[in-house]
Parts: sequence; C-alpha cells; structure tokens
Amino acid sequence: MKKLFAALSAASAIGLASAGPALADHTVKVGIIAPFSGPFAIWGKQFQEAIEVYVAQNGESAGGHRIEFVYKDSGGPNPSGTKALAQELVISDGVDYLGGFVFTPNALAVAPLIDEAQIPTVIFNAATSIIVEKSDYFVRTSFSLWQVSVPMAEWAYAQGIRTAAISVTDYGPGNDAEIAFKTAFEALGGTVVDTIKMPLATTDFAPFMQRIKDQSPDAVFGFLPAGPPSFAYIKAYNENGLREAGIEFLGTGEMDETTLEAIGDAAIGITTAYHYSGAHPSEMNQAFTDKIDEMFPGSVTNLASVGAYDGAHILYQMIGAVGSERTEAVDVVRGLAWESPRGPVSIDPVTRHITQNVYIRRVARDENGRLVNEEFDVIEAVPDLGLVEN
Repeated sequence: MKKLFAALSAASAIGLASAGPALADHTVKVGIIAPFSGPFAIWGKQFQEAIEVYVAQNGESAGGHRIEFVYKDSGGPNPSGTKALAQELVISDGVDYLGGFVFTPNALAVAPLIDEAQIPTVIFNAATSIIVEKSDYFVRTSFSLWQVSVPMAEWAYAQGIRTAAISVTDYGPGNDAEIAFKTAFEALGGTVVDTIKMPLATTDFAPFMQRIKDQSPDAVFGFLPAGPPSFAYIKAYNENGLREAGIEFLGTGEMDETTLEAIGDAAIGITTAYHYSGAHPSEMNQAFTDKIDEMFPGSVTNLASVGAYDGAHILYQMIGAVGSERTEAVDVVRGLAWESPRGPVSIDPVTRHITQNVYIRRVARDENGRLVNEEFDVIEAVPDLGLVEN
C-alpha cells in the first residue's frame, strides 16, 4: 500500500506540474465519512444538511476551485470499515481532503493512512483529545470532552455541589469526560463518590441509576454519545427517581436538540455545559437555523450541524488557498479565527483544535413552546484542556 500511495503522489505531482494555469478551475473532491444507516444515521444526515447549507450560502467554489463532496457510510463505530472507506475515497474516488468522523475509534483508524497519503482531514465530531496528536493532517472543528467537562465541574462546585457520582460510556470520549470532571471537581475540594463505566452497547441504564441513587450524591455527571443512548439514559434518570431524590443531573451533549422533544418535560431544568445550542442568540446562528429550516423542513441544528458547517468553512479556506496542493493546506488554517453560528472561534496554531466559548445551558421552553437549551452563562475562549493538561 505504501508503494501505491507513493506512486499516486508522484502521478499527482506530475499532473499538477503539467496542468499549469488550467488548475485554477479544476474540481477538488472532499470525502465525507459518517454513519448514514443504522442507529446513528442522524449524524450523517445532519453532516450532509449542514454542508449543503454552507454551499448554498457560499457557493460551490473556493479560490476558483469547484468543490465536490463524496459521501461514504461508515454505519457506526467501525474502525476497520472506516479505514477501508478512506482508502477507497483516496484511491478510487481521488479525493484530496477528508471530513466527517463521528466516533473516536474511526478517526484514529485513518491516522496512519492520512499521514501516508498526506490528506488534510477535518474532524466534525470525534471528541477524544488525543486524536489531533495522531496525525499532523487532522484539524478538529467540534470540541473535546475536556473542553466542556472541566467548565461543568467548575460551575457545579460554584453552585454548592460537593459530592458527585460519575457515569460514562466506556470508550475514549467517556474516559476523557470522567478524568476531566474528576480532576477539576476534586481540585476544587469536591468528592467523587463513585465512577461507573457503562459498555457502549448498553440500553438498560436502570441498574446504574439505582447504584447512584443508593449513594445519594448531590449530583451525577454523565456522558454518553448524543442520540439514542442519551435519550435512554435521561429517561432512566427520571424513571428511577433521581430527580425526586434531589440528585442533580450534570452533562454535556446529553440534551441534544434531536431528542429534546421526545424527552419532553422531563428534560426541563437539566443543566449542561456545551459549545453550541440551537438557541444561541446571534444573527449568524439565526441565519443558519433559518436556512436549515428552509432547505430541510423539520430538521434542527445541533452539535453535528455546527461541527459540519464549520468543517465546511475550514475546507473552503484550505481549498481556496491551495486547491489540490494539499501538503500545505493545514498551515493555511493554523490560527484562523472566524464567527461561527456558535460564536467566535479559532483554530489553535499548535494543536489544530478549535478554541471556542463553552456555554452553561438549562433546558426550558421558548416563546413558541419548544424545548431548547437556553444559555445563561459563558466561559470564553476555552482551548482543548486535555491537550493543555497533558
């Protein structure tokens, strides 16, 4: 495979050299890998919708280069399958850039490949801190669990919460969330009474909730992948009487906009720390949500939407500056700052991870009766604190 990539790179270099000025109007292909089928298919749908909104607002070209997006279905957590899709996109489809990646194992699986093929890759979601350290070609426009879990711990302690249980899905992001919350909370003087690691495939959360309830902490800090697992977890939190027992729920992305209405009134009052709310009060976010509603009636904006929207922005910046000369593309966006639907953001020039505001949010009904994550406090310009810590 290494020889094949070397041959491809050499052929590409010859083609670029002979193309000359005509290169300015050629097509640059971007491969997007995400789940478009199975229980996590909502992620792929929202990635694609956000990209199409960005294209509708900014055109199909950047710097004279027409941009074509090619979508591939990873189906869920599937490292080997994701790596095979990336190889297919690079070798058969001839893409110059990659984007997407919902799950940490999938993103990690492509790191050696993108190093070898020198493919700039924009991560729209996968949130374990170490990912960006695995390849110099990674740029991340989502968040990391350290980035949002530390502010949650600090806010909780400031509200008088002194004891907490932690329950997280047992994979990379969950482990990051656990360590980040515990480190920050205990540094302030708080006590973690229990840590529960839940298998990724878990659907029955009642035993975990009973274990937490029996210990009577002031709060439970949880992390699960947004979507169906979070919905089931919050349902179990309410049905097992933790709210009535005065155990406050603290989280990050569990109050995802795609499941809020399904959770219903049981979600009201739940507090989370996160980098985006569909109800973020800005003109740019209003334009973003309005365009989503116009082009895809019934869709809502959430972390997947804004990660892909800003991911498209990064891709446009790189392609507009260097086209298919991709070995220099990542340098184009080091230190880049812009206004996002989530607020002011920038790409850290060293880590290539997004620096952004983290909002403390509480679920409430808006003036139209819809459930939203209402922002009521903000911690400005937060980097990936996991990379800072380590």
